[in-house]
Amino acid sequence: MTLIVGVRYLVVSGAFAWATRVVRPGLYAGLDPQIRREIGWSLASAAIYGVPAGIVAWGWQARGWTRIYTHIGALPLWWWPVSVLLYLFAHDTWFYWTHRWMHRPRPFRLAHAVHHASRPPTAWAAMSFHPIEALTGAVVIPALVFLIPIHTAALALVLAIMTFMGVTNHMGWEIFPRGLVHGRLGDWLITASHHQRHHDQYRCNYGLYFRFWDRLCGTDRGLGALDRATGPGADAARFGSAAGRS
Repeated sequence: MTLIVGVRYLVVSGAFAWATRVVRPGLYAGLDPQIRREIGWSLASAAIYGVPAGIVAWGWQARGWTRIYTHIGALPLWWWPVSVLLYLFAHDTWFYWTHRWMHRPRPFRLAHAVHHASRPPTAWAAMSFHPIEALTGAVVIPALVFLIPIHTAALALVLAIMTFMGVTNHMGWEIFPRGLVHGRLGDWLITASHHQRHHDQYRCNYGLYFRFWDRLCGTDRGLGALDRATGPGADAARFGSAAGRS
């Protein structure tokens, strides 16, 4: 499972890093040492993520401990999309509160500073965590499969969304169309423009998928500089000025 998680990271982050070089040439210029650190921390995180994932896979296949099911008719069809939303909301809730806690001075210095050392973050930074932070992120989905029934394909979709949003929220430019980011859906979904403000200002925009908890708790500060970029060089210039001010 560690190998699967590690290869998934390298393939997905590598694909979006390549896309960045095509769509935003020069955005990652001069960041090679940082990217190497991001890859190193991320592969260490993959080893940690693989442990509970392996326990779940073994418990499901060998012991039948989990609530994962394979027959689509085992539960009503309406449960399939509901389970996906429940998993995403539960994961987002866990992430918001643990992430916000990690911005307290001591946890930040001990663990979360590793992630924020990526300045600016790149497509390789999605799993660039200290082992303590990696452990908090590795347990939530494995814990949910013991509690909430989910079809195997629905679980695969949850993991795909988790991977996709983790990478795209860090890659330094907005992959989603402007109409979505500025529309009603964008008011509730987190994209790179929203998460970039967290990396610029630290004490805001803590969510992973949704802006629900940020809005409810008064920590939503809207969209960051990426949203106002006018060309390939604008993102890099803003990133550079933000790093210089910090």
